[in-house]
Amino acid sequence: MLLILLACAALSLGFGIKEHGVREGWYDGASIFLAVFLVVLVSACSNFRQARRFFRLSEECGSNIRVSVVRDGRRREVSISDVVVGDIVCLSIGDQVPADGLFLDGNSLQVDESSMTGESDHVAVDGRRRPFLTSGTKVADGYGRMLATAVGMDTTWGEMMSSISRDAGEPTPLQERLQRLTAAIGKIGTAVAAIVLAVLLARYFTGSTNASEGRRPRFDRRSATFDTVTNALVGIVSDAVTIVVVAIPEGLPLAVTLTLAYSMKRMMADKAMVRKLPACETMGAVTAVCTDKTGTLTLNQMQVTKVWIGQQEMGGDLTGVALNTTGSVFRAADSSAEPEFSGSPTEKAILAWATRELRMDDVALRRHWEILAVEAFNSDKKRSGALVRSREDGKTTFSELDAGRRAQMEKTIEGMAAASLRCIALAVKPLKLDGSREDDDGGGSSSGKLEEDELTLLGLLGLKDPCRPGAREAVAACREAGVAVKMITGDNVFTAKAIAFECGILQAEDEDAEGAVIEGETFRGYSPEKRMAAIDGVRVMARSSPFDKLLMVQCLKRKNHVVAVTGDGTNDAPALKEADVGLAMGVQGTEVAKQSADIVVLDDNFASVATVLMWGRCVYSNIQKFIQFQLTVNVAALVINFVAAVSSGEVPLTTVQLLWVNLIMDTLGALALATERPTRELAGKPPVGRTAPLITNIMWRNLLAQALFQIAVLLLLHDKVKNTLIFNTFVLCQIFNEFNARRLEKKNVFEGILKSRLFLGIVAFTLILQVVMAKLGRVAFCLGIGLLSWPIAWVVKCIPVSERPISELLFQHNQITRIIRPACRPRN
Repeated sequence: MLLILLACAALSLGFGIKEHGVREGWYDGASIFLAVFLVVLVSACSNFRQARRFFRLSEECGSNIRVSVVRDGRRREVSISDVVVGDIVCLSIGDQVPADGLFLDGNSLQVDESSMTGESDHVAVDGRRRPFLTSGTKVADGYGRMLATAVGMDTTWGEMMSSISRDAGEPTPLQERLQRLTAAIGKIGTAVAAIVLAVLLARYFTGSTNASEGRRPRFDRRSATFDTVTNALVGIVSDAVTIVVVAIPEGLPLAVTLTLAYSMKRMMADKAMVRKLPACETMGAVTAVCTDKTGTLTLNQMQVTKVWIGQQEMGGDLTGVALNTTGSVFRAADSSAEPEFSGSPTEKAILAWATRELRMDDVALRRHWEILAVEAFNSDKKRSGALVRSREDGKTTFSELDAGRRAQMEKTIEGMAAASLRCIALAVKPLKLDGSREDDDGGGSSSGKLEEDELTLLGLLGLKDPCRPGAREAVAACREAGVAVKMITGDNVFTAKAIAFECGILQAEDEDAEGAVIEGETFRGYSPEKRMAAIDGVRVMARSSPFDKLLMVQCLKRKNHVVAVTGDGTNDAPALKEADVGLAMGVQGTEVAKQSADIVVLDDNFASVATVLMWGRCVYSNIQKFIQFQLTVNVAALVINFVAAVSSGEVPLTTVQLLWVNLIMDTLGALALATERPTRELAGKPPVGRTAPLITNIMWRNLLAQALFQIAVLLLLHDKVKNTLIFNTFVLCQIFNEFNARRLEKKNVFEGILKSRLFLGIVAFTLILQVVMAKLGRVAFCLGIGLLSWPIAWVVKCIPVSERPISELLFQHNQITRIIRPACRPRN
């Protein structure tokens, strides 16, 4: 269409100069050229700017991946892009291998090379048979250290990626709906333009145009020349093509881009990094959030607050907890300084307790005991273990755990759990060097996986992990927004229940509700029908595995829920991918989880999840605001030019004027309405859902009322004032209508207007541009007409509308009509 306009501009410029001379004949053609150039320039600059912003965000996603390295003799956290050759990289479960390297040491290290080889089986890495690690693979189990030998494009992964072109990306679901809307509007605009073209041509060749006020002379067969007829035909075609250009809401993709870019930037400031664009839109439709407990609802800052050692003192073995961990104790050169602890929060809490309360000497302990093998903790095994060898001889006595002591232990566990403590059991199994138990000739093996049977209980530790400040308020905000929050944790039922009450996930009425708190094994054992019947009532799932989380997500989606899931472990990846929106934890989350997620919560806080939810709704709401505003412009412009063309043979809004409207309304209007922030009213609305119409009944009411007002006023002025005054009035009506579009439902469209400084600045800039475009003397009259749109909007919003889509109401009406008509027929 723009190419046709350029052709029309060239013809208009040539015929204008030929007929009126260079001094006056260049105006129309040059104006069209300038308008088209400005439209293309602004669109290109906007698209380039947004593409650059998204590229920067994707770069930030990569640079935010942190790895632990030993450099210059000190262990430190660095960006994955800052790893250099010679670094010693420390790897643990879920980490992404950042470089090609050589295995140095570790225990039970296994890597997932499916991204490189396509093979799903995990590969064991050791110092003899397979000592090489490749960049891009992921640690599936164990831990270890490697020496980086190649980084960046010199790695195997870099060589492979250099031969692959960048993915162009697919349109998001909302963009697909907008494309369908744009196509429908474009067809309507093309039909109207075709009718206008036919009417203008018919009126021109029949001499029915208004010669006194018209922009082109009336056709006279006796005096008409080739130049005058051609120039008139160029103007008629230009008017018709311009109607199509204005009718197509080209600002919609720009509005979506601006809204997503602005929201992504603000969400980053609110501790949420968007990795995939559709997540911004989908979050607005979320109806259920499945969240972890540890680190998300709680602080993940554990402390040992209760200890149960039992009937017999076994201090030496109990202190040996330091050996059964992948964590470490770092002592400063200053002996008076507090030691530092590394490892998981649970490991750090136990090490801190053993060091401070039991006066554990970790140096002497490791001198007396040799570590042979270590099994790291993961969510499947729910345990960790170490195989150690004593460098000293000693005898240990064991006491059988009878029924009374077992009952006492179970009561202690329940008491700790009811106090929202995480219970950790410490146990030991002595082995001989040949792998047999000291008091038995068989069983046990010093190689392979550590055994779990015939362990001797040493004691119980109760670890307190307090609720995050603001977690309860965030859960309440989700409930107010109509979003169900479900907690999925590996802790036992009593601990999970206590934390759920503390965070507000469980209410007093849920205390005795059947199925509100359930164990993962029980849920897993249900029949598919029973699971579907129980899923909505589940609030807490305890003792769950990653498979249970995946199963819950699948059940919720079958119930037509839009599901968001939080996760931090490698085994959470299937659930994160299955969910409509996957939310990985940025602090405790593994790189596998982050790569599988759509959004990374940088502070691991559930309050940030609630904030992301509001921003998702804000994205959807801002796009709806612009659609209402844009369609008002399109409907008014189409009807005004169509009616004027039929009645007088002339269109009041010229090609240059319509292109100007298209320029400032599409670009500046999108920028003004796309940067609105979330409001309180969004929190009180129910989720959008999967099938809700993009244009609601309220939007139809608002845009039709405003369009009818503008059409009536401008058609009334058409025969009484000059076209320039009509143009000014039309533009200023749109500027004032931007205020009405800020609040789709509220009567007070000025609420919070002073906080929207960008909106006010854009409106002021648009007004200044229009004043420069038009004559200053006629602005006052146009301002008065434009201001009338505010009281009209207030009155229109008093009209009640049905919540059901219009299509359903029309379908129901047709069904009733079909039923009534046969009943009313006379009998034969």
